[in-house]
Amino acid sequence: MLSTVTALSVKLIQRYLPSPFVFAILLSLIVLAASMLVTGQGLPSMAKHWGTGFWNLLTFAMQMALILVTGHALASAPAIHRLLAGLARTARTPGRAVVLVTLVALAGSWINWGFGLVIGAVFARALAREVKGVDYPLLVAAAYSGFLIWHGGLSGSIPLSLATGGADLERMSGGVVTTAIGVGDTLFTAMNLTIIALLVIGLPILNWAMHPKDPKVADPAKLLDPAHEALPRNTLAQRMDDSRILNLIIIALAVVYFGYYFAENGFALTLNIVIGLFLFIGLALHGSPERYMRAVQDGIGGISGIVIQFPFYAGIMGMMIGANAEGLSLGRQITDTFIAWSSADTFPVLAFLSAGLVNVFVPSGGGQWAVQGPIMLPAGQALGVTPAVTAMAIAWGDAWTNMIQPFWALPILGIVGLGARDIMGYCLLMLVYSGIVISGCLYFFG
Repeated sequence: MLSTVTALSVKLIQRYLPSPFVFAILLSLIVLAASMLVTGQGLPSMAKHWGTGFWNLLTFAMQMALILVTGHALASAPAIHRLLAGLARTARTPGRAVVLVTLVALAGSWINWGFGLVIGAVFARALAREVKGVDYPLLVAAAYSGFLIWHGGLSGSIPLSLATGGADLERMSGGVVTTAIGVGDTLFTAMNLTIIALLVIGLPILNWAMHPKDPKVADPAKLLDPAHEALPRNTLAQRMDDSRILNLIIIALAVVYFGYYFAENGFALTLNIVIGLFLFIGLALHGSPERYMRAVQDGIGGISGIVIQFPFYAGIMGMMIGANAEGLSLGRQITDTFIAWSSADTFPVLAFLSAGLVNVFVPSGGGQWAVQGPIMLPAGQALGVTPAVTAMAIAWGDAWTNMIQPFWALPILGIVGLGARDIMGYCLLMLVYSGIVISGCLYFFG
């Protein structure tokens, strides 16, 4: 039964899912038409919202690009490469390979979403090299499934925003949250830990069960690591390029900085700190500036889709929050509709579902928070739902529909050499399972 459903899902996705860039363009046109219909604004006003929003996420886009490039460089360091290759050799069978890559990706994404994406992709390639007969698209989809857990993990932007506090939090929460809410009330609650546990148990089993009888094995050419010539050391300039001494000096400076940072702030992992850690740990493991830059150049292609598509999704967000004279926007209308259907018992589930819908159009945790936080948190409070529960419902909704929104799959696809159509059929079934788990936990615990 599952094999039949899986085959049908894969076939439908391969036939009808456009490329991620075309998907972003189509979403832009859908949001444009829907916003004009809902808010009554004309094309000039909507074009202004779109154009103004188009450039609003450039800083965040640069952070995303850096975290993925530095994460790829770290994962491709010789020591990490040997570790992953050794771990891959323990798999032995296709089923074990799928389970193992799922668990590694889940663990990595819980620690940090960027690290999870990259380590999952690199490990999938290592497993494809070592394990005969494993279905490569499913292996990559399993690596991507680990991303489901990110917003309930240590790098979740919404729970970290709640923990940071400040004037921005009060504004983003619609005035509901005036003091910081610690991660003990968001990430480490029984509700969140139960969701994570059920995903960690269930996703590997589901992914294992989906392995086809007639697997599509990887093209060996896609599994070859880039070949590099030996670095010349004939001139002073070349010796400086490959200098371990210069490497150690700049790493020592970074160690001093990070030491002071963690002494003053505790284990607070902001995006910039994670990028810095990835960069300097990768630099240390590669051994010299030139060797590190080669690894960066090998990974730079994986971010091309994100770099060009981020402005389009920022433009979509601009249209989603672009309000008419009465203050009505498409994002507000979607959220208000779900609120109108809610009771105190069903509100967390409907907040989750609405967030999942919005995430299809705004696949950014920060963007999601900007669209829904100021509306959802006051509504939840009025129904007696705590801000922490409402915020985590939004966070899980943001993570959930990434399984059918190909934007965040682009870094993985760039590393493994596949297209979105190759993996999204499997991801659709992961979406169904995770949706049942998350909504069930939100209902019973929320």
